[in-house]
Amino acid sequence: MHTPPFDNANKPIVDADDPNVPLNYFNIVKLKKGQAFDYQVPGYETCIVPATGTVDVEIEGVSYAALGTRTVDVWDGEPEGVYVPVGAKATMVCMTDEAEVFVAGAKYDKVLEPFDVRVADLDKVQYGSDETKTHRKIKHILGTKYHDKVGRLLVSELFTVGQGGWSGFPPHKHDTDRLPDETRHDETYNFRFKPNNGFGMQLVQREDGKVGDAYHLVDGSTITLEKGYHPCVVAPGYEMYYFTILGGLSQRSLVQYFQPDHAWQIETIPGIKDMIAKFK
Repeated sequence: MHTPPFDNANKPIVDADDPNVPLNYFNIVKLKKGQAFDYQVPGYETCIVPATGTVDVEIEGVSYAALGTRTVDVWDGEPEGVYVPVGAKATMVCMTDEAEVFVAGAKYDKVLEPFDVRVADLDKVQYGSDETKTHRKIKHILGTKYHDKVGRLLVSELFTVGQGGWSGFPPHKHDTDRLPDETRHDETYNFRFKPNNGFGMQLVQREDGKVGDAYHLVDGSTITLEKGYHPCVVAPGYEMYYFTILGGLSQRSLVQYFQPDHAWQIETIPGIKDMIAKFK
């Protein structure tokens, strides 16, 4: 499902118990200097990640100052985040002229401890190549490093490297719990392009091999993925970014199932096995 960019007025784009991706939660909060925003999401653990700007965050009396280092756009430096336990009240206050903040969430039933993730704490991986048209960087905010501190939520930023090319390739899916081959993880993306008039396409291919769906991606597009194989591509001359939220049904570690007709290309894409191993 594709949600074109719109003014969400700081209200969730993907709310709790969304009929398409009930394991996910997603909001974009836009603030001016000095403005505050607070929220609570019963039944969901969340993560606050400034896309741009800096915010101070308080979670049930625990404070995290000066979260966020980017000014211009998501390419302008590294991400930072704060983990918010299930149902906890979180308050953010804008400390710069303005801020745009992502709030990612996953359904979970236990209350853990809050913590912050700073630039030095990120878990990064780069894979693919220009030759295979699959070159990209992934910056895990809640990745393998925090596997024992988070319930079901995985949060990452993905960047195409160079201009043009495929991501999420070979086509893969994760819509069914059938270990050891696959796990059920709902997934939500928010896309950005550089320059921001760029565009791309999200494919959602059916498991039976019949014709699926294609969505025209623009700067600010949100995609929710309930099922199916889902590669995406950016047009030549543009760079693509997408904020990625994964919420597991029964475990945090993601097990991707690659489309059998194309799975052989795992052996041709440099570093892809390291990428697969980082989604835990």
